[in-house]
Amino acid sequence: MIFESLSEKLQNSLDKLRGKGKITEKDLDLALREVRLALLEADVNYKVVKDFISDIKARALGSEVLESLNPGQQVIKIVYDELTNLMGEKEEKLNFSSKPPTIILMCGLQGSGKTTTSGKLAFNLKKQNKRPLLVACDVYRPAAIKQLEVVGEKVGVPVFSMGTNVNPVDIAKAGIEHATKNGNDVVIIDTAGRLHIDTDLMEEIFTIKNVTNPNEILLVLDAMTGQDAVNVAETFNEKLDITGVVLTKMDGDARGGAALSLRSVTHKPIKFVGMGEKLDQLEPFYPDRMASRILGMGDVLGLIEKAQASFDEKKALELEKKMRNASFTLDDFLDQLEQMKNMGPLSEVLEMIPGIGSKQLKGLNVDEKELVKIEAIIKSMTKKERSNPDIIDSSRRQRIAKGSGTSIQDVNKLLKQFKETKKLMKKFNEFSKVPKKKGKFQFPFF
Repeated sequence: MIFESLSEKLQNSLDKLRGKGKITEKDLDLALREVRLALLEADVNYKVVKDFISDIKARALGSEVLESLNPGQQVIKIVYDELTNLMGEKEEKLNFSSKPPTIILMCGLQGSGKTTTSGKLAFNLKKQNKRPLLVACDVYRPAAIKQLEVVGEKVGVPVFSMGTNVNPVDIAKAGIEHATKNGNDVVIIDTAGRLHIDTDLMEEIFTIKNVTNPNEILLVLDAMTGQDAVNVAETFNEKLDITGVVLTKMDGDARGGAALSLRSVTHKPIKFVGMGEKLDQLEPFYPDRMASRILGMGDVLGLIEKAQASFDEKKALELEKKMRNASFTLDDFLDQLEQMKNMGPLSEVLEMIPGIGSKQLKGLNVDEKELVKIEAIIKSMTKKERSNPDIIDSSRRQRIAKGSGTSIQDVNKLLKQFKETKKLMKKFNEFSKVPKKKGKFQFPFF
């Protein structure tokens, strides 16, 4: 879960102020002391923490809090505002060239996920109706070119390579020429990484930059490295004047220092975050949404976008119609289950609901295997049984349990839940037929 430990500590600190009718400077100092410790433990840059706390206190001791009816909520709102400002205020989009192709130079240390991120970015751009080309300029790491070719094949994006015996600068130039001739409007150059920053590597990338004149220079960093990631970013920025950062491994319980320190230290935005290993799990970075999730306020817009990307609108409308007259079947339920799985891990989806942050989810066992179990049970039924579960007697239940590798109790539990759901939908349908004075009743579709 994103920033689980940091999020929990911040929420605990601020909860002490929530609902207070009056806040003294002592109350504020105690809460902010805990916030300061939480941020330092998350490996946020010391100077960034110092300025952050100072800004919050200056605003919190002003009239907007002292004279408000709910000062505790006002302080939390200030923390949210300052967190958002710390990470960049708003989404920073890619800068596309008015005259294609747009050149994107990828850089970073070895092991940060640069090659995979290049593929993810290509996939992301392809969904925006762009025609990206991946250019393999890492001629040093064993199988680096092959890795990029495999990634390119998976996302359906062509890869330009010239082998390992060619100068990377020449490969980059030839790749751009190839893109121009073949109608590729974006060129993503995957350069070599190292286990540490060395002079030769930096000079090589600097030369590639001068020759290709990129529109974007994206530094790929591992979010789990915390303050070290910020130090790396400073070095790359000094040499290349990067335009943005891509933080990988943000789906783990990262210490959070990189995401919270980068903008203040380098003055360069985080443009994308990697939220998993799959090639479709690269997301634009929204500072306001991230601040909201860290403070347990959810991310409604993010949740809606995930649902829109994962759910078939036509099927959703058909299911709503079936739910209105309680005629939906286990086939419909299975279809919705499969679409819901496309939204990503259930814990991540729950975290985006307002009021359900890492603090509320702590200790909650969100078992993805339960969804797999339900899917197996339904798929072990015949089409007739899925359409009409009432015909499933004890012998059929035994066969279904055996076929799905589950127990009869599991089968009984699912059938009981499905039956109760249909009853509930029937009640909603009856309620919807009652005339309303203030407009037509809208069925709450989930």
